[in-house]
Amino acid sequence: MSESFPDVIDGLNAAIANLRKGAPGPMQAFSGLAREAMKPAALDLKTKELLAIAIAIATRCEGCVGFHVKAAIKAGATREEVLETCSLAIYMGAGPSMIYAAETLRAFDEIEPTLR
Repeated sequence: MSESFPDVIDGLNAAIANLRKGAPGPMQAFSGLAREAMKPAALDLKTKELLAIAIAIATRCEGCVGFHVKAAIKAGATREEVLETCSLAIYMGAGPSMIYAAETLRAFDEIEPTLR
């Protein structure tokens, strides 16, 4: 990453504004989904933002990291909470890879005999 995250966020906000103009219906629907998903209920906003950070890390979405770190800070997240979130994301990034590797080997073992 060469840009600072505030610059990444500003650039994405400009690009998203253009997308909203060009595709207003889908963007309004997406914004509605985001509002509903982030609405505090059983989980508070800070917890939801920390979850979003973990998912952003796992899916390698740089812009998502920026947006959700900013929102998490505004929701009261501490550096320690973000570090703990990062640790969980690292763990889950490795765990699913192990599971998918095992499933890949199982797929090979099930498919290969059918192609003989």
